[in-house]
Amino acid sequence: MKAKILVVDDETDLELLIKQKFRRQIREKLYEFVFAHDGVEALEMLAEQPDVDMVLTDINMPGMDGLTLLVKLHESNPMLKAVIVSAYGDMDNIRTAMNRGAFDFVTKPVNFEDLELTMQKTMEYVAQLRQTLQAIKENNILRMYVDESVLTFMSRTEFETAISASETVVATVLFIDICGFTAISERESADTVVRLVNRYFDVMVKEIISQGGHVDKFMGDAIMAVFRGEYHLDRAVEAALAVRGQIAALEDNLPNHPNYHPQVSIGINTGEMVSGNIGSATLRRLDYTVIGDAVNMAQRLQSIAQAGQIVIVESAQQEIAESFTCERIGEVTLKNKSAPVVVYNVLG
Repeated sequence: MKAKILVVDDETDLELLIKQKFRRQIREKLYEFVFAHDGVEALEMLAEQPDVDMVLTDINMPGMDGLTLLVKLHESNPMLKAVIVSAYGDMDNIRTAMNRGAFDFVTKPVNFEDLELTMQKTMEYVAQLRQTLQAIKENNILRMYVDESVLTFMSRTEFETAISASETVVATVLFIDICGFTAISERESADTVVRLVNRYFDVMVKEIISQGGHVDKFMGDAIMAVFRGEYHLDRAVEAALAVRGQIAALEDNLPNHPNYHPQVSIGINTGEMVSGNIGSATLRRLDYTVIGDAVNMAQRLQSIAQAGQIVIVESAQQEIAESFTCERIGEVTLKNKSAPVVVYNVLG
């Protein structure tokens, strides 16, 4: 990973030495150095270039000295770590620098091997800090959201103002239900039920993710997933076929259900739907999800699917006919639909 380093020193000789001693690393784009001649110029440069990863600074400089700069750096960006590079290596200066937030201290004349080790150690520490902060951020996000698509949404600069915004998208929705699992949950222990459903969900999620889908939500013993982008219907069908095959291959020897073989019923539908945050911003409980008639249709198709079936409507069958083999089930009447719908089962 490329590191961008701000060097703050009023001696132009140091700039030449750094460019010479680190010429290979600069050429290989391991390091990028930018230079300032005092603390004031350094702060101005940091405002213009916020992607600086660390600072190397002298102590004795005109304008703003290095010790004052340390305080300013900590106030403006606690994540930005600085290393003092100075000929004033007495214990008083070292202690003052460390107390003001210096990460380390290198004395002049500079041993460039030691300086590079110090730089690497500093960058490793900064990387660990960033990973920790990212983990905290993601954990806070996951308290409100359930899917990695939310993390992408959160990375948008307009997130705070767009929290209630929505967009119309063309996508494919997949509903997967574990058949007969209610009977299992009634007769097996709670620990067994949780272990089983987590195991099955893990299998399903891996196949959904491998086809570029996003798990929208877990609903008891069912999953709702969304596929967007190119070939979203084809990828949803591929995921469904893989889930059906993987789940059917499992076997569990349960106390009240020996040699239990799970099966799934699946409904898939594609079309226009609304994507956005649904819930209450006041309660800070939101779902980043999709809604619409196309989504409702997918759930209703799943509700009529038999164990092992992947049910789609005729228009979807025509769209995937060249890639997948389907069998006609016939006309069915779906809830809240006035006219019968012709449906198909995807065989493979």
